[in-house]
Amino acid sequence: MVRQMKRWAAVLAGTLAAAVLALGAAGPASAAPKPAPAGVDITGEGLTEPLRLRSDTQPTHVVAVVDQVNFFARTGMPTGPKAADLGPKYTVVVLAGETPKQTYDLYPRAAGGPRVYRPAKQPDGRKTSAGWFLGRLNMSETLRTAGVPLERQFDTVSGGVGGGERVLPEDTMDPARDIDEALGELQRLLLLNVAVMLTITVGLAGIALLIRRRTR
Repeated sequence: MVRQMKRWAAVLAGTLAAAVLALGAAGPASAAPKPAPAGVDITGEGLTEPLRLRSDTQPTHVVAVVDQVNFFARTGMPTGPKAADLGPKYTVVVLAGETPKQTYDLYPRAAGGPRVYRPAKQPDGRKTSAGWFLGRLNMSETLRTAGVPLERQFDTVSGGVGGGERVLPEDTMDPARDIDEALGELQRLLLLNVAVMLTITVGLAGIALLIRRRTR
């Protein structure tokens, strides 16, 4: 009986070992392939060839450009600015590996603020509606730092949606002017206090002189 139990234990151990080895050998072969790196291709005015950005080599730029087109609602405005007010156009194609998935037309210098146009026909064949959307204020700087030949803009200090106007007035960015104004106000206040003190002193002196004359 003891020998039979030992045989069964040996057979069971061998079976388990074979199963573990089989799983180990099959594991790498059956593992899911790694997803292809995301990327964007940019074409447009001033670019002689597409600007190709990939997340495995330029992740910061890819994320920043995708952030310009990933917040839209299902439907946009049916019409956009006049063609003369759009400025330079840059087409952004979002890819998974080398497979195009989405495409958008960006207008960073449009009158009244950046604009984005989403075509109804998308590379991956999905159904969507064409529409115009307000773009982020930092669109021009995002494209410029990614490699698009655009002039630098110094008046964009926010990444919010729409607009194009300076967020902070220019005179609030001059600390020297604020100091000069504060010193001027302090000087005027001191002069006013001195004038009041002189007036009170002269008045008291006049009253004292009048009282002395009457008591003589």
